[in-house]
Amino acid sequence: MDNTTQGGAMAEKTAKTEKSTLGIVGLISAVIGFWALGIVLGPVAVVLGWLAMGRGWRGSKPITAVGAVLLGALDTVVSVLYAMQ
Repeated sequence: MDNTTQGGAMAEKTAKTEKSTLGIVGLISAVIGFWALGIVLGPVAVVLGWLAMGRGWRGSKPITAVGAVLLGALDTVVSVLYAMQ
């Protein structure tokens, strides 16, 4: 293997690790948002999950990223409804 092939493989591995980390952080933000600061942490979870998914719905996606988007959206809706009371 030459250096360009190794560099490409390392860059791909780093990108997958970063996306995985974004998905996990987004999921944690969504879960914490159900108890505190949901109006802030919900949208943060949606954005982080969306970035972890590669900004699209096609293809296979990590479950943490999809969970972050869905729970973050639910968290945001619940927080807005609670604030309207």
